[in-house]
Amino acid sequence: MKPEPKVVSMSRVIETARLVLRPWQVSDADAALAIYADPAVRRWLAPADLPMTAGEMRLRLQQWRTDDLTSTGCIGHWAVADSSTSVVVGAMVLDHAPGTESLAIGWALAAEARGRGYATEAGDALVRWAIHERGAVEVFALVQPGNVRARSTAERIGMEWVTELGHLDGGGRYQVYRIRHGDLDYEDEA
Repeated sequence: MKPEPKVVSMSRVIETARLVLRPWQVSDADAALAIYADPAVRRWLAPADLPMTAGEMRLRLQQWRTDDLTSTGCIGHWAVADSSTSVVVGAMVLDHAPGTESLAIGWALAAEARGRGYATEAGDALVRWAIHERGAVEVFALVQPGNVRARSTAERIGMEWVTELGHLDGGGRYQVYRIRHGDLDYEDEA
């Protein structure tokens, strides 16, 4: 059983045992660029027009902060930081699944952070936050079929495979994973 994430304030800060999910700061541009420009991450992301320079990344982080406050489609973008060092180790996003009121989660990790369970820990916390704090009925993850790491993370979060669909832009396919309130594991909570 996993404990509920601690929501620190309405500023969308979420704490787990090892991580802090917090809004991106413009000063995080280098860390964000290291994550999003990594070919191992970039190949799975859409759109493909992600920033390639620190200046472009700063502008994107500013855009995300504005979107997080004003957009009806995006719930939020979070930097994932190691709580003991404050080093940004990953990124999370939560927005409305295309054409629905359901939410879709996405994640990416810095190369040196992979294999430590950070994506699962952050993803689980964000799913719980979405369901308990935002009242989401379900949260989806859209995973390209060849992305074995993302598929495994979705499953470790507790998501179940639902179907495979074509991309909205006509290019390629993706697998749909879903978790609902009743799927959350509470057995270890005290």
